Amino acid sequence: MSSPTEDRWRLTHLGRLLGHAMRRFDERVLHLMAHNIDVPLALSNLAARAQISAAHIHITRHLELAGTRLTDLAQKAGMSKQAMGDLVDQCEAWGLVTREPDARDARARLVQFTPTGLLWLQAFRDAVAQAEKEFRQEVGADVATVVAIGLEAYAGGAN
Repeated sequence: MSSPTEDRWRLTHLGRLLGHAMRRFDERVLHLMAHNIDVPLALSNLAARAQISAAHIHITRHLELAGTRLTDLAQKAGMSKQAMGDLVDQCEAWGLVTREPDARDARARLVQFTPTGLLWLQAFRDAVAQAEKEFRQEVGADVATVVAIGLEAYAGGAN
């Protein structure tokens, strides 16, 4: 039988720490978006009641301003087409996105931000900047820089 100190690795390995850090960061971003006065009240209320989750942020992160096909959006987010379709359906119901015909292919449709969705995107940008600023304040500028460089290098190795 192993001692508690020998089992400590299960709670402190890099993958677990990265997962906790990502969840904490995304929760902070959603909190900031929920309290952004430029976000329409209905969306703020959804975010404040945790109806909008980090999964919905995938659309915000990966949807191009000119629009993106659902399959491409799902691939960029690392999700199934069906799961992304469900998220797009919700975001469409909330007025964040629309599905428009793709001028390049009459059979395809593009997911695009609505004017409300563009406000949401700006709120996301502001919230990410604030959360990054808070991270830098908490761990220090030097550590934050090293973490960012390390994560960028590590994430780039996956491609």
